[in-house]
Amino acid sequence: MAKAKKTKEQDQRPFEQVLWASADKLRKNLDAAEYKHVVLGLLFLKYVSDAFNDLYQKINNKEGEFAYDDPEDRLVYSANHVFFVPEKARWSYLVTRAKLPTIGQEIDDAMDLIEKENHKLKGVLPKQFARPQLDKTVLGELVDLINNIDLGSAAARMKDMLGVVYEYFLGQFALAEGKKGGAFYTPLSVVKLLVEMLEPYKGKVYDPCCGSGGMFVMSEKFVQNHQGRIDDLTIYGQESNQTTWRLCVMNLAIRGIDPEMVKWNNEGSFLKDAHPDLKADTIIANPPFNISDWSGEQLRTDARWKYGVPPTGNANYAWLQHMIYHLAPKGKAGVVLSKGALTTKQSGEYEIRKAMIEDGIVECIVNLPAKLFLNTQIPACLWFLNRDKSRKRAGQILFIDARDLGHLINRRTRELSDADIAKVSDTYHHWSHERENYEDIPGFCKSVAISEVAAMDYVLTPGRYIGLLDDEDEFDFTEHFSKLKLELEKQFLDEIRINEIISANLLKIKINE
Repeated sequence: MAKAKKTKEQDQRPFEQVLWASADKLRKNLDAAEYKHVVLGLLFLKYVSDAFNDLYQKINNKEGEFAYDDPEDRLVYSANHVFFVPEKARWSYLVTRAKLPTIGQEIDDAMDLIEKENHKLKGVLPKQFARPQLDKTVLGELVDLINNIDLGSAAARMKDMLGVVYEYFLGQFALAEGKKGGAFYTPLSVVKLLVEMLEPYKGKVYDPCCGSGGMFVMSEKFVQNHQGRIDDLTIYGQESNQTTWRLCVMNLAIRGIDPEMVKWNNEGSFLKDAHPDLKADTIIANPPFNISDWSGEQLRTDARWKYGVPPTGNANYAWLQHMIYHLAPKGKAGVVLSKGALTTKQSGEYEIRKAMIEDGIVECIVNLPAKLFLNTQIPACLWFLNRDKSRKRAGQILFIDARDLGHLINRRTRELSDADIAKVSDTYHHWSHERENYEDIPGFCKSVAISEVAAMDYVLTPGRYIGLLDDEDEFDFTEHFSKLKLELEKQFLDEIRINEIISANLLKIKINE
């Protein structure tokens, strides 16, 4: 009886969870970082094949507007935002080969064929299925498992079935990879919060460190959820990790989002800006925290440093100024940064922050809960920047402390609920539009004049203003580490000097003897 009850409970789980559990059982000796590309590559292949087959049947059956079209005409498919899939790359063909030892090579060949037919996918699709480390029996089982899911038919696309599965799998792989997973994936609840606050209804959306493309996907969802037109958004992005960039292009392609302006190069956005003339309406980004090897020494005279030259040992203020440089005259940005950036006085960062505050570009700061991010335990915050000098609340900064929000999904990871996201974003919108239902709430939010921030020596930690001061608000990791380093170096030099004096005195005694 207990066994039957367990089966029933499993059947009631969302199907993406059941699929993940089944796929994860097949992982065996592959780690999550490798297996990720196998599973996501197969999901992509199944989707494009299902979507192609759905349209192929309509054309072949002479249905409606396709009455006079040829089912082998590539242009018909591209006109309907469907990738053309050659015969030996179609899922129906690959399923018949799933039990053969050659299945790995045949999937690699299928990926090649699809890339040749669709130039936007050139160099994007994974082709690692023939490698010896990948058990071909397991691969065949995975093909059979995915074969049972309808991903690309018109009905499945209406429900965004692949979007649900792909998004869930990206998150699960990021959790499985832990710290490394955070390099390609920003937690969904953080992305939702950024997008809900920025409201990218239309215009150019930019992410200079776009990972697997979550910011773009959520922006498109926001437009759809608010009855806007997807065509009113154009996305621009850049990613320095080629493997992550491939994930991003696939993530966008399966949703019909044009990845043409999402670029990859090894140098990254600082050294080789892929969109040097871009002025974006919305910028949404989660740059890597506190990176020291960002080539700052080579960029001392760069035109992007409007508020001051960022230190070579920390890229936080370089990221902020890079994004400000790319904002349109009324553009807005939402940026995730380490909390230390709110208080640091190291290497000119204080002067940069002061200049930004006095110029009125800092609109809102949100203090985030701990354990939201997979790749770091460093406390984080959100900066919202606004270039519109004519906005209603110009001359003020809204501080929000969201540290008490969210819930644990496992021992190491927290996420924000939809209610948490609504609480923060509604507070911001009520404040920015000067609605009657905005009010300062002790311990949660406060609107502060720039003159008051100046009186607090340009510190931006929300706790200083809303009445929740704690040790964390006082703590600047970078500054503390630098002081500790200097103290240790001084202590080390003092010990050397003492040892030298002792050695010299011992030598004198020996000579005198």
